[in-house]
Amino acid sequence: MKRQIAIYGKNPFLEALTAYPEGLGQVFIEEKLHDEDIWRAIKAAKIIPKELSRKTADYLVGDAVHQGVVAEFDAAHLLYRLDALPFVQSPTPDTCLVVLGELTDPQNVGAIIRSAAAFGASAVLIPEHNQASISGAVVKASAGTAFHIPLVEIGNVNQTLRTLKEKGFWTYGLAMDGTAALANEKFTEPTVFVIGSEGEGLREKTREHCDILLSIPMSDRAESLNASVAAAICLYQWSGQHKGALK
Repeated sequence: MKRQIAIYGKNPFLEALTAYPEGLGQVFIEEKLHDEDIWRAIKAAKIIPKELSRKTADYLVGDAVHQGVVAEFDAAHLLYRLDALPFVQSPTPDTCLVVLGELTDPQNVGAIIRSAAAFGASAVLIPEHNQASISGAVVKASAGTAFHIPLVEIGNVNQTLRTLKEKGFWTYGLAMDGTAALANEKFTEPTVFVIGSEGEGLREKTREHCDILLSIPMSDRAESLNASVAAAICLYQWSGQHKGALK
């Protein structure tokens, strides 16, 4: 089933053209755009773009900064089934999954995808409901890395955590009141990091499905960290113990 979105910005467009050219639909370019890389890529792909007028840009991406490039894209090409991923069925200690727990800000979702790709995570799991879905804003915030790490749509976070635990994953929930300090944790088993929503954090039932609640010690000058920043810190700490995952 098609999941049509509008991607925008030079880097996301070039990443899409390189990784999933079959997912591209109509491509719209500003006539005044002076970017040799874009025009060279379009020519090589034998794409005939349409002119990106102000009216078209407003319709497709609103007031987003599009850098003169907007393209239709079928996001279904980015989405995987959990049971189709071999590293989920037979995980190793170098397997790390990131589960999003109802984050609503596309900027946070994209930033977490970027960190997951940068620090060697295997996939990002995204709930279908009460969650910012894959969109042009998410792809832009990911700086194009959404095309380079599996994104998995899941129905229910808690059921998914139960399934992953049965397969040998150790589940860590990020929580300000977590009893385990991140710096002291040894990640010796297949790992799942669960990131709660921006406002309320982890739901109570989700907390109950986590083996460990992790906290990030910080100065009392700051009450909390942004969800995407906290995720990046945890993934960095994990990757330091799993340098093979960065290759």
